[in-house]
Amino acid sequence: MNDTQLPPLPLPPGVRSRHVALPTGLLMHWLESGQPAAHAPAKPLIVLLHGFPELAFSWRHQLVALAEAGFHVVAPDQRGYGRTTGGDDRYEGNWRGSQMMQLVDDVLALVQSLGHTTVHALFGHDFGSPVAAWCALTRPDVFKSVVMMSAPFAGPPHKDSALANHERLLNEVQALHALQPPRQHYQWYYSGPEANEDMWHAPQGVHDFLRAYYHVKSADWSPNQPYRLKAWQAQVLAELPHYYVMPLNETMAQAVAPHMPDSAHIQNCRWLSEDDLAVYALEYSRRGFQGGLQWYRCATDRSEYVALSRFSGQTIQVPSAFLAGASDWGVYQFPGAFETMQTQVCTDMRFCELIPGAGHWVQQEQPQQVSQRLLDFLDQL
Repeated sequence: MNDTQLPPLPLPPGVRSRHVALPTGLLMHWLESGQPAAHAPAKPLIVLLHGFPELAFSWRHQLVALAEAGFHVVAPDQRGYGRTTGGDDRYEGNWRGSQMMQLVDDVLALVQSLGHTTVHALFGHDFGSPVAAWCALTRPDVFKSVVMMSAPFAGPPHKDSALANHERLLNEVQALHALQPPRQHYQWYYSGPEANEDMWHAPQGVHDFLRAYYHVKSADWSPNQPYRLKAWQAQVLAELPHYYVMPLNETMAQAVAPHMPDSAHIQNCRWLSEDDLAVYALEYSRRGFQGGLQWYRCATDRSEYVALSRFSGQTIQVPSAFLAGASDWGVYQFPGAFETMQTQVCTDMRFCELIPGAGHWVQQEQPQQVSQRLLDFLDQL
């Protein structure tokens, strides 16, 4: 099924779906709300960046709320995701095309294609959070403020210790395999050749895999009671739930399958209806997951640490904030990152807030609270 044959997305009133060809090689699909009328003055631009395994559709609530406040709001399907094409989705293909600076260039190219020279605010969730952070750190002339969500940003690798720190991370990841019972870190699993096939052709099907995956990382799963981890050590990392530090001999589909919610819970799920889930299931069923998994291959690769260390010592100097769900283990999965972001990386941190009643999918689980806090942030600029 090609893009011209795809059904229209079930978008809220006032949100439209668009495509634009970018000089970075992408035909980027994006959602838009609040676009100014022809010959009307330009509105301040807000860009929303999703994570994995998500889509621009994950921002459907904020697209409306921010546009109603007078902003021009766009949310792209990022490289490798959804209805954006032009990246390399093959495991054996050009996976380095998803290195962080390429992702930053994609956002810059989108902004330029819209006729803007600056972005009033950039909001990123999950893997979109570090992309937003790197945009703000490297191009503060374009990105005038940033909100990171659900994934704290610990700053660039230190130039003099990038290789040693990567080696330390990898040693503890490998030490997980020797625990009893043996475990594996999800990011290195995602970087391997089997992950896409495991999820794309999960025994329970993509729909049920995603339902279980979204459920188990949400506040609806009661065991999500996160706390600060003491250190990046195998024994400590093993305290993380199985969707972060998985049983060694299980796939991600197997790891989340026991936590599939029952039919009553699904029927009453206020934040992810079956119609909403069908959007994700369609996109990942037809395309697979490898486009997004390429990002993890880059993030865990030794050469990426070296490449990003050229920014060693740089900080985010534009106004910034952090939002996450109070039930989100993602805040603490990299010990110390949450604190480092606040005390060393962001020089103008306006607030850092954990929202009750939300897990990892904070802007979907608590859309009104998130939209209001984003508007509060904008009011401070």
